[in-house]
Amino acid sequence: MKKPSDAPDSGYGIGDLLGLGRQSVRKNYYPALQERIDELEQERNRYKWLFENALHGIFQANLRGGFVACNQAMARICGYDSEEDLKQRVIRLREQLFFSSAEFDAVRQELLDNGSLSARETRLRRADQTPVYVAITLLRRPDLGPEVVEAFVADITERVQARQKLEQLNLDLEHRVEERTEALQNANVVLRYQIEEREKIERELVLAMETAREANRSKDKYLAAASHDLLQPLNAARLMISALQDSQLPEQESRMVHQVHRALEGAEDLLADLLDISKLDQQAMQPDLVFTDLEELLKGLGEEFDAVATNARLDFRVRTVPAMVKTDHRMLIRIVRNLLSNAFRYTRSGGVLLALRTQGERLRIEVWDTGVGIEESKLRDIFTEFHQLLPQGTGGRQGVGLGLAIVERMIRVLGYGIDVSSRPGHGSRFVVCMPVEQVAVHQPPARPEGVDVFNGGFDGARVLVIDNEPAVLESMRLLLQRWGCQVLTAASEARALALLGELGTDEAPSVILADYHLDNDLTGCEAIYAVRRKLGRDVPAAVITADRSDDMLRRVRAQQLPILNKPVKPNRLRALLTSLLSTA
Repeated sequence: MKKPSDAPDSGYGIGDLLGLGRQSVRKNYYPALQERIDELEQERNRYKWLFENALHGIFQANLRGGFVACNQAMARICGYDSEEDLKQRVIRLREQLFFSSAEFDAVRQELLDNGSLSARETRLRRADQTPVYVAITLLRRPDLGPEVVEAFVADITERVQARQKLEQLNLDLEHRVEERTEALQNANVVLRYQIEEREKIERELVLAMETAREANRSKDKYLAAASHDLLQPLNAARLMISALQDSQLPEQESRMVHQVHRALEGAEDLLADLLDISKLDQQAMQPDLVFTDLEELLKGLGEEFDAVATNARLDFRVRTVPAMVKTDHRMLIRIVRNLLSNAFRYTRSGGVLLALRTQGERLRIEVWDTGVGIEESKLRDIFTEFHQLLPQGTGGRQGVGLGLAIVERMIRVLGYGIDVSSRPGHGSRFVVCMPVEQVAVHQPPARPEGVDVFNGGFDGARVLVIDNEPAVLESMRLLLQRWGCQVLTAASEARALALLGELGTDEAPSVILADYHLDNDLTGCEAIYAVRRKLGRDVPAAVITADRSDDMLRRVRAQQLPILNKPVKPNRLRALLTSLLSTA
């Protein structure tokens, strides 16, 4: 009789399926298989140890019945002697494990809807029928059965009790507050009349405060509206005086014109400073942040103050590095201009240095002077309103003490920093610190063909001035003609277009200077674009205005047009005209 092993192959045995059908193969693979089985046994023992010794309860159960498996921590949480005791005594989770059937139903429905739930706070029933507060995390195991779940349970009884104690403390505190309030109300019955009188006074104070606020708002509106009307005649007078200064006058008349010029300059500066201080104190001046070429800005200010340095016989140097910042162009110019004005005002010999330097991730605008200096005890006082470094009558044109106050407020609005150091009798240094901005370098636009280029001087430059104030038109015409310009004046957009229709193609303006507020609610921006459309090219243009509101500034900046504030200072007008003609 043949042994079963000698019978013909009728199928595959377990050895064949595992690759161990031949004796030689079994000899080769049995050690590897045994090693893998040992590894699996070690892994099983590790997970078993974790399961049995976990701090939190772990169980597997059927929501329709009881536990399939659980660990000792689960039994401890529920008050049972062992996990076997828990499994044998709790055979219905709904009635025997959960303290409330409604809570079980809610948990079960959420689990069936979502497949899992995490850290759900609920109550379980202990062996002594008391509740235990837990945070339970459940996961459905549809591969093991339609309502088989695995769970992790954390005992949060101490946390819940602490929360309940805190709630009780709050209730007790509220009760004590109510008791004390009632006692105070009873004690204050005799003072009711005084309280009523006090409330009456408070109402009157609130009304007075609102009246004061309204008066402040009215003041701001008045200043904004009046500034345009106040600055317009000052602008005309300043331009007329500038034209006279360029004329050949007898010595006495020239001295009188110079004195009038200084008086007008002082009035303009005071009015501009008062308007800016008012807006800054009312927080009505908001920064309009745009990317600005800081090197170009400082060089422009350097050209503006070259004449001041020449007249004062002071050495003036500008040292810059290429840099871009995202800033309010107008505020930054005002800050540096005020610092330079102070430096020249209080420097009688030596010189002034305007420098731009980098320091790590920050930029430093430095203004050095060899002036009278400031005592250390007064360094903090120089930024207060109407504070002057020198008493009146010590020589030189005195300010009104608002320049550095404006600097300090604008720096605060922009989020920059300022540092001052000084030695009396030797000079001062003001440093404005700001962050560096990294932006792409833009190439300047190519100049259109067939357009005149003015590299120096204004001889032959054709300037179109649009302003609805006849006195301003006349004064601008006189001043620009003194500089060698050919001047065309128009009181409105319609008049400017009609004037262009009378000119030949070779007589078209090279530059447009337009007031912002024209008649019939029209603006200088609209007039500029109408003239450009008429000429068929982008003529360089700028807006000249007495309106210093942030709204106007944003509108003009959106049109990418430079702005010059009235009253127009001749050196700034000259710098603007030079810039516009260089791009023509």
